[in-house]
Amino acid sequence: MRMSKMLMPTLREVSGDVEIESHRLMLKAGLIRKMASGVYNYLPLGLKALRQIEQIIRDEMNDAGAQEILTSALIPSELWEESGRYQAYGPELMRLKDRNNHEFCLGPTHEEVFTAIARQEIKSYKQLPMNLYQIQTKYRDEIRPRYGMMRSREFLMKDAYSFDKDQAGLDHSFQVMKETYQRIFERCGLKAIGVEADSGSIGGSNSMEFMVPSVVGEDDIVHCPNCHYTANIEKAVSYLETEAMTNPLELQEVATPNVHTIEEVAAFFNTDFKKTVKTLIYTADQQTIAVMIRGDREVNDTKVKNYLNLTEDIVLADEITVQACTHAKIGFAGPIGLEADHLLVDAEVPGIENMITGANKDDCHYQNVNYHRDFEGVVGDFRLVQANDHCPHCQAPLEISRGTEVGHIFKLGTKYSEAMNAQFLDENGKSQPLVMGCYGIGVSRVLASVIEQHHDDKGIIWPKSVAPYQVTILIMNMKDEQQIKTAESLYAQLKKAHAEVLLDDRNERAGVKFNDADLLGIPLRITVGKSIAEHQVEIKARHEQDTHYIDIDDVLHYCLNDENDMSAA
Repeated sequence: MRMSKMLMPTLREVSGDVEIESHRLMLKAGLIRKMASGVYNYLPLGLKALRQIEQIIRDEMNDAGAQEILTSALIPSELWEESGRYQAYGPELMRLKDRNNHEFCLGPTHEEVFTAIARQEIKSYKQLPMNLYQIQTKYRDEIRPRYGMMRSREFLMKDAYSFDKDQAGLDHSFQVMKETYQRIFERCGLKAIGVEADSGSIGGSNSMEFMVPSVVGEDDIVHCPNCHYTANIEKAVSYLETEAMTNPLELQEVATPNVHTIEEVAAFFNTDFKKTVKTLIYTADQQTIAVMIRGDREVNDTKVKNYLNLTEDIVLADEITVQACTHAKIGFAGPIGLEADHLLVDAEVPGIENMITGANKDDCHYQNVNYHRDFEGVVGDFRLVQANDHCPHCQAPLEISRGTEVGHIFKLGTKYSEAMNAQFLDENGKSQPLVMGCYGIGVSRVLASVIEQHHDDKGIIWPKSVAPYQVTILIMNMKDEQQIKTAESLYAQLKKAHAEVLLDDRNERAGVKFNDADLLGIPLRITVGKSIAEHQVEIKARHEQDTHYIDIDDVLHYCLNDENDMSAA
């Protein structure tokens, strides 16, 4: 492609509200342009890189035995009502009506659609296993779109769905997709790790996320450096240390005027945070939920939501609700005498001897509170794991880092097939629900993540596998006929050899061309300049600092030689 004819609007600067490097560089390099909040248009270079990623995904999915189809993004509401998700999915689901007042949604994901196809087309166990996938635009009305392609309202996604006759078949399909995903991300030049994850609104028995380590990631990843246990913080657990009760003391009510926070409570009683327990009041699904957690801990909202099978996210209760539950102002909630629909007790709390809690009275706390003797509740794991907690497998200290999700695979089981009556006849002629798996990759997020991992202060450094072009040829002096002739010859030879090549034939200064070459990040740069007098051109790999010269007659062989690695290290 000739850059003189190309829509490639590079920018020297971008607006100040751009928060991460991938977003900034995609705008600066002219890959995308914003149309609305969370909605972007892809320009030629951006689309070409996106198509490279799509092709890698297609290659690996096809090799794994999956079949590509394409379904509608416009979904009748009836399908989502069958699964029970039409109301439960919440405000992120984009809903609309046609001229006949028929309700539709724009698909954020396609479990219902693929299940409907399967129940219509799969009749016998002889057709199983089957894996169908698509690469398609999805829509989610994000409350806060941010980070460019990382969290947008419209995005490209590969979603696949496996259909098996039993759990053993699903386990195998899941393992095949796990290995396939690892190959996809490796080929894209991404360092992605699989972590245990919460299944969220998709559902199913268990799931795994593929996370790209990133300082600007939106997820916390808990990992053990000793045994390599890894999980999203929403799912992560830690080793529970328990101690036997040795000296339960008599319960005492203590006046604590103007003592509200855990810090103030610990200071007032001259004790460690680990002896204090806070009782937090939440609401969801028109219920009041009290959660008891050690004073230095935080509640894991996702674990609470999943345990109670709530359709809404839990939110801290307002002052009126707190007073109705505790008969006290905010800051003095405790388990004794509490009036709530649920009292959830984190598993650490029963092991705290002579704990300090709120007394459900204004300006009062209890000390020497002990589980069983003074109160009871539903005990479970309701805490967020913290750095230096002990690993649940080997008890080594856990570490926490940030990451971005680029893929997610689920064991759905029969959640959708039972709800939507998707059945097949087994070997005995008996109807059975299809056993399903679900496998997603955020294609546009992969593109942004590649740039996030592969860039420097000058611009993008594309891995060869996803680069929109493999080679860029720069003509230093557009008034020098010999330079033009040499560059045109090399351009023609590379094109004939089916190399993806970009010719910078613009009438621009050399500095502009070098800056744009670095910004665009094409793996290999050929500079045609004064060195042609010695029958040589300058060669530079984008990810390397050094340049060198080669004979013009050797350029084609050099560019097509796989040993000359043009990808980022």
